[in-house]
This record gives sequence, C-alpha cells and structure tokens, in this order.
Amino acid sequence: MNQTNQIWVTEFLLLGLSDDPQTQLLLFVLFMGVYLVTMLGNLLLISLVLIDSQLHTPMYFFLCNLSFADLFFSTNIVPQALVHLLSKRKVISFIGCAAQLLLFLIFGCTQCALLSVMSYDRYLAICDPMHYPLIMTWKVCSQFSLGCWVSGILVSLVDTTFTLQLPYQGDNKIAHFFCEAPALLVVASADIHKAETAIFFMRVMILLAPVSLILVSYGAIIVTVVKMKTTSGRLKAFSTCGTHLLVVILFYGSAIITYMTPKSSKKQGKLVSVFYAVINPMLNPLIYSLRNKDVKRAFRNVINRGKLFRFILSL
Repeated sequence: MNQTNQIWVTEFLLLGLSDDPQTQLLLFVLFMGVYLVTMLGNLLLISLVLIDSQLHTPMYFFLCNLSFADLFFSTNIVPQALVHLLSKRKVISFIGCAAQLLLFLIFGCTQCALLSVMSYDRYLAICDPMHYPLIMTWKVCSQFSLGCWVSGILVSLVDTTFTLQLPYQGDNKIAHFFCEAPALLVVASADIHKAETAIFFMRVMILLAPVSLILVSYGAIIVTVVKMKTTSGRLKAFSTCGTHLLVVILFYGSAIITYMTPKSSKKQGKLVSVFYAVINPMLNPLIYSLRNKDVKRAFRNVINRGKLFRFILSL
C-alpha cells in the first residue's frame, strides 16, 4: 500500500461549486444576499409570532420551530461557504467537518419531522374542526415539537456515526461545498456497503415516512374541501394548505433527489443541495409571510404600534 494511503485524514479540501474566480465572486454575492434574507425573514417571523397574541396557535407554534431549524441549518453551512468562496485553499478540519455534518443532519431531519406534523395539524383543523382544540392542546403541541427534535437528533447520530466510523486515508478532496454524507462516503478508504445500507434505512425513516403521512393527510384534506358547500371555505382551506404544501414540495423534492436516487443520477447532486441547503431556508418565511393574511396583519400592527422595535431592543 502507498505510504500516503496510510496517513489518516485530519482535514478535508472542499472543491466547492466552481474553480472560476468570477463565478466564485458571483456565488459569494448570491449566497450573502440569500443568507441575509434568510436571517431577517426567519427572525422577523419568529418575532411576530411571539409578539402577536392572535398568532399564538398550534400552526404558528410549529412554524416558529421550523424557522428556528432554518436559522441554524443555514448558519451551519452558508457562513463557511462564504469564507471558502473568497479563499484559495478551502480547508475544513476533520472535527469541523464532523460537527457540520452532525448539525446539518439534526436541523434537516428535524425539518422533515416538523413538516409532517404541520400537515397533521392542517388535517385536524380542516377535517375535524370540532375536536381540533381538544386534540391540539399546548401540551400535545409541545410533545410533537419535542418528538420532532429528538427524532432529528437520533437519526442524525446514526447517519453521522456510520459515515465517520469509516477510515479516511489519503484522498481528502470532497467534491462539494460543505460536508454532506454522500460526498464524504465517496472518499472513504473502505467498503461502504454496510454504511450505505444503514444510512438508506434512516433516510427512508426521515424522508419517505413523513412524505407518506403528508400525502395521506392532504388526500383527506382534498376530499373534505371538495365536499365543502361554500366557495369561501374552499378558498380559505386551499390557501392555508397550499402554502404548507408548496414548502413541502420544495424541501422534500430536492432532498429526495439527492438522498433517494441512484448514484448514476447524482452528478448534479451538489447543485441540487444548493437549493435545500441555501435557498430553501430563505423561501420558507417568505412563502408563509407573503401568502398569509394573518402574518401580514400582524406585521402591520406591530409596525404601527412600534412593538417590533421594542421587542428587538429587549432581546
């Protein structure tokens, strides 16, 4: 065996999205703009929900959790990507890579679980409105939220353990702009079949299982909405659920393309990952805010009364 192949990797070289300096500068401007909008949008949405008592409902409680996950999810990836876009040598330590992978999976898996819980919340609100307040109590909402975060942590620990327990020797070049499991497995110095099998089952659990719940929920919602007698009721139901369904399609669509498709179709994987790792955390608060009358009303109220500025100053 080659001498270099026996040296354990202590750092990884991230090849990024492009070698062209002009393209890197363009990506830096794009990523910086997206990150600022992501931070502002999610923090604003969280602040509005905390300030406005009319937004103290289960749906917005789960939306707050989703915004928290988006904030940390984006912060875990984008700032370092920005630094690397301006650096000649895009290096990350093995420990740093492991931490980034773990946090990426925690917040990403938690988002998957939250989106499925939010679909169940919409199902109850539309299909069983009489019992909705009795079922979705604050205690139940808190338990659902805690379950989402715990499931995200557990799945991420399994994925990270199976990924990092492999030996990494010699080759330390990752064809990606951050540490993601599929890109790391490519440079492992051992048979990755067992790791891929274990990780695949975890992906089924955190991706396909929630998607199945979402499809069942929205199937029942569509049947209920179609049976509604009033046009205004149908429009209100479709507007509320359409916002959530759009977020689900954007997030799960890009994640499934990366994690659940054959290797032969993953050549554009890192480009797809730009969407769910960088763009999607920005879109969530924009979609919920721009399409939601309650959020827009709350924003006008807190601006007119100066509550938002007092709240920010009190933090």
